[in-house]
Amino acid sequence: MPAALPSLLAWLAVLLLGRARPADACSCSPIHPQQAFCNADIVIRAKAVSAKEVDSGNDIYGNPIKRIQYEIKQIKMFKGPDKDIEFIYTAPSTAVCGRLLDTGGKKEYLIAGKSEGNGKMHITLCDLVSTWDSLSPTQKKSLNQRYQMGCECKISRCLSIPCFVSSSDECLWTDWAMEKNNVDGRQAKHYACIKRSDGSCAWYRGMAPPKQEFLDIEDP
Repeated sequence: MPAALPSLLAWLAVLLLGRARPADACSCSPIHPQQAFCNADIVIRAKAVSAKEVDSGNDIYGNPIKRIQYEIKQIKMFKGPDKDIEFIYTAPSTAVCGRLLDTGGKKEYLIAGKSEGNGKMHITLCDLVSTWDSLSPTQKKSLNQRYQMGCECKISRCLSIPCFVSSSDECLWTDWAMEKNNVDGRQAKHYACIKRSDGSCAWYRGMAPPKQEFLDIEDP
């Protein structure tokens, strides 16, 4: 092998890496809205009123870490601290899992993310962020109590039919398999996985809170 060949191969590798699409750097596994609610520290309904890029310390090489700071107007908190959220932080682009919000002050969002304390939270592309108008009536109702009732349940994504539960505290999420990889299908829009009095979990559909009979092992 000529002496210059290893150097040439290394240069080509660097060139190819440099041309990789930035969007490939961020990928998220689909999850049911209830899972996103349960995993989050904070879940709010809010509007973004302004945005600016800010420094958030330095990385291990001493380079400044940039983030977008959204000033928000909180409309309602479904989960989180007593203090209202004033600022939301995210990475500066979707390539590094940043989440972009409209700052016109007219679009309302449901936003779930991690607490940073002192009226601040952080969101990524993988967190639940949806326009309020896109939510179904059942999803909006479930934010008040129903999702919380099922946070001890396990929701497992069914990739192909047939699929089976592995334990009694598990609900199978079949939207992905039944509706051509649709993560915003019937179960996501209209169902919550609720824990019943015997410790088992089952899907529940409806606007009203689950009846005691359902919690006492009635099939949904």
